[in-house]
Amino acid sequence: MELLVTGKNNTLNISEIKTDLSGMYHCSYRKGSNWSRVSEPLYLVMTGAYEKPSLSSLDGTVVASGNNVALLCCSKTKFQAFILIKEDELPTIQRKNSILKNNKHQTIFQLGHVTSAKAGTYRCCGAFNNYPYVCSHPSDPLQLVVNEAPGGPTPMKPRHPQAPHYNKTMNYQHLLVGVSVAISIISSIITLFFLLRHRKAKKNAAKRERQPQALGPMNGQASEARHPQDVTYFQVDFNIPTQERASAPSSLPRQTQTSEYATVALR
Repeated sequence: MELLVTGKNNTLNISEIKTDLSGMYHCSYRKGSNWSRVSEPLYLVMTGAYEKPSLSSLDGTVVASGNNVALLCCSKTKFQAFILIKEDELPTIQRKNSILKNNKHQTIFQLGHVTSAKAGTYRCCGAFNNYPYVCSHPSDPLQLVVNEAPGGPTPMKPRHPQAPHYNKTMNYQHLLVGVSVAISIISSIITLFFLLRHRKAKKNAAKRERQPQALGPMNGQASEARHPQDVTYFQVDFNIPTQERASAPSSLPRQTQTSEYATVALR
């Protein structure tokens, strides 16, 4: 069904609900020759056409935040589908096909891990595929209460244990820590070894510098001192008399003078 109205705000009034008026509704607007995107869907459900089903919670009506909740809707009538309605300011609807079990047509609506936003009043009704939004009288209301933990919403618990994976991760982390500690210890030992070796070499070099140099061979002369001011020179004069030849005139005998130098090193 398509209805064109003018104005910024318009209301579609349905005085009497009928089978062909049930279903999903959208709205949009036109500006000039361009149409806007359609709105979110609005489901208009016609109720009261058939006998009501029953609605129950498989996990209780008072649950803790974070727990998983499933609702069961069933009827002896051969409904092809069931519709779940949450009664609040904006009713939310889930539709699922039914299955035959224990001589009843039923379906399970999964609410998942609930929080306070999922708390409220729920109803369900049965329907057929040729008129998916024409359903039975709604079931009796089911009030779902969700208790929040003192510190906030209860964290979701995993369905399957994670202990093996956790243990593997912890073992791997411990191995990495052990290797890192071993590398640090070895590096420290190597560094300490080289420091000690360097200090010992430095000490030996200083010791050698403080020792006097060995004396070289004398060969009749004193070895040279390290510094010029440590050397003293002595002059020794020797007078050796010489005799004249027979033919020389009589005179005082001549003497030949020689000088010898010796080097004395003071230590």
